Amino acid sequence: MSEIDIQTVYIVAKDMERLTRFYESALEIPVQFRDADKWTQFRLQRSAFALSSFGEAATGAAGAVPVFQVAGETQNDVKERVLAAGGQLIGQRDMGDHGFVATYKDTEENVFQVFSKT
Repeated sequence: MSEIDIQTVYIVAKDMERLTRFYESALEIPVQFRDADKWTQFRLQRSAFALSSFGEAATGAAGAVPVFQVAGETQNDVKERVLAAGGQLIGQRDMGDHGFVATYKDTEENVFQVFSKT
């Protein structure tokens, strides 16, 4: 069996500029590259997260739930930035020894999660 990994997870953006600013601000992830209003790719540690225009997305693409793992800061720090950037907290789950996950909506109502080990 061949090795399989995730190369990129993307969501389709209605307003590329606004959503790019949201993720840069809310999660403090830098843009790796941008192709005008077609595609914005962010730099992560081991994978890629991107925003796609409708024209660049797969035909029929509808939603994804990216789960961002954070370390070195508290969930509360992340929550404050997400809310300040215009996001909404819609749920939290403490999984004990397995970690903690918070569920948010971005400025276009896309759902994403932030996971931490503590």
